[in-house]
Amino acid sequence: MRDRSSRTSSFSVDVVLVTATRNELAVLLARNSSDRERWSLPWRSPQAGESLEIAAIRAVQEALGEVPNGMEQIGAFGDGKRHPSESDVSVAYLGLVPHETASPRAGYTWFQVADLPPLSPRQRAMVESAAKTIQSRLDQAPVAFRLLPNTFTLSELQQMYELLMGKRLHKASFRRALQAAWLVEPTDEWRSEGRGRPAQLFRYLPKKKRRPHRGVRFDFLYP
Repeated sequence: MRDRSSRTSSFSVDVVLVTATRNELAVLLARNSSDRERWSLPWRSPQAGESLEIAAIRAVQEALGEVPNGMEQIGAFGDGKRHPSESDVSVAYLGLVPHETASPRAGYTWFQVADLPPLSPRQRAMVESAAKTIQSRLDQAPVAFRLLPNTFTLSELQQMYELLMGKRLHKASFRRALQAAWLVEPTDEWRSEGRGRPAQLFRYLPKKKRRPHRGVRFDFLYP
């Protein structure tokens, strides 16, 4: 997937796009006929005068057609590990995509993180770093919310936290923690969930509306 119109560069910009599908985290990969690993993360070589962020946006737009909110740089990778671009260094970005909008373009496919096809060693290190970043940011940034649509039920939010943490949460304690942290606000919409009564939809509460942030305590996990 080398961009032949780009200026030859000694480094690349790679993007680890993550979504949640079938109760598993998944990463977007492109079929790469020019590389023996066969699959790769979306990447680009920056053009002359182009910033790293713009190069990352180009890679994402080609893969998804839109840029997810909250895309962030997670580090530089090299150490002599092989990369499809044969560059010396790669700068990696992480982007979180709600599954409802995760419709890749032709040539791109979602793969579960636990069952990835062959990747270049450098890009596999990027995926591992992205997974660790998601875990470390759970109680500091709206990671779970960026993997959900704009409105969601509290059950869907709890399921997302359980997926990201790899542990089950006590329902009542989880909802008390959300209330204490002022992370969500109710909407006037409801959604039917099975045979029970409809569940109210919520949305992430913007910072400017939220009371002082207390964080979500996870000391109520099942063993």
